[in-house]
Amino acid sequence: MTKTSSHATQADRPLVYLSCGGTGGHMTPAAALAKALLEHDLDIEIITDRRGLKYKDMFGDLPMMDVPAGAAGAGLMGKVKGAMALASGVWQSLCLMTKNKPACVVGFGGYPSVPAVLAAQMMGIPTLLHEQNAIIGKANAFLAARAKKIAISLPDIKGLSQSEEVKVVYTGNPVRPEIEALRDQDYAAPKDSAPIRIVVVGGSLGATVLSEVVPETLKALPQEYRARLSVLQQCRESDLANAQAAYEGSGIQVDLVSFIDDMAGAIGAAHLVIGRSGASTVSELTVAGRPAIFVPYPFHKDQQQKMNAQAIADHGGAWVISESSFTVETLKGRLELLLQNPSSLKIAADKAKECGKPDAAKTLASLTLDVIKDKS
Repeated sequence: MTKTSSHATQADRPLVYLSCGGTGGHMTPAAALAKALLEHDLDIEIITDRRGLKYKDMFGDLPMMDVPAGAAGAGLMGKVKGAMALASGVWQSLCLMTKNKPACVVGFGGYPSVPAVLAAQMMGIPTLLHEQNAIIGKANAFLAARAKKIAISLPDIKGLSQSEEVKVVYTGNPVRPEIEALRDQDYAAPKDSAPIRIVVVGGSLGATVLSEVVPETLKALPQEYRARLSVLQQCRESDLANAQAAYEGSGIQVDLVSFIDDMAGAIGAAHLVIGRSGASTVSELTVAGRPAIFVPYPFHKDQQQKMNAQAIADHGGAWVISESSFTVETLKGRLELLLQNPSSLKIAADKAKECGKPDAAKTLASLTLDVIKDKS
């Protein structure tokens, strides 16, 4: 364990551990919950793996600890190493919790969240799980049977047993305050000769398929649309030059970046978003109320991005194109239908907003307090 808990000097206040996978998708809601819980005179500490320590700035001065947590690798040796890392992480967590006696442990998914949550369950300490996707992830699925409550980010969740479903509480997935502020801004579809603002996002690493297909598609649109387009597109660093070349001579106003610094500003200005359907992206677009064409990442074993996207599309708030079907012809056909009928964008924006859950951090904090109070 890299860092030790400071709770020994603050024994008068209840302690809550937030146990997180080491990616932004797990860390972002954990940081939002931490901020909300601090308003209730609780001590908060973070347990993650070494990858998660790079997100320390999200948590300010809150203590962060990393514990061993190995995913099951390939082959017999990979599974043995994973099991040994998990056992080590559980043992360290048991020692930590025996000393500090937390009131609750909240898990945010990802295999690094397992040791602390499992140790808490072994000790009878109440646990709460937060699932960001429309299908329960492996870590949370493993821990769900003994959790007190399971907080979900979208109105429905797949992959739970009937006995686990009764524990479900729809809290939403916390987003940044500047994204939540967009909820109060009415969406206006593009009209007449006004600009058509499209934002293309590929997730934290970008997506080469978007950099290849979107520029060629937009170039293929009729001149009457191309002249109005204003495009902000996130690309991988390695794809920027090719994407720039693809837009050459199109007459399209385009800004290509490897990272969108002001995501709230981009989403707020967008008439349409084209991109992947990771949990954070879906949560931000639904809270803000912006229509999207989702191209789910196809290589997750449990197809979580497909499930996320389909949940919004089924409600009328988005359209889904699989990566195998994501061609110039398919995307061009969809865009032309939308631009010929801009009222359909407004309808989808309103439907997307219906899927969004504002004040998710406060709701999740309230649920955490309920779990602490009800230890039976």
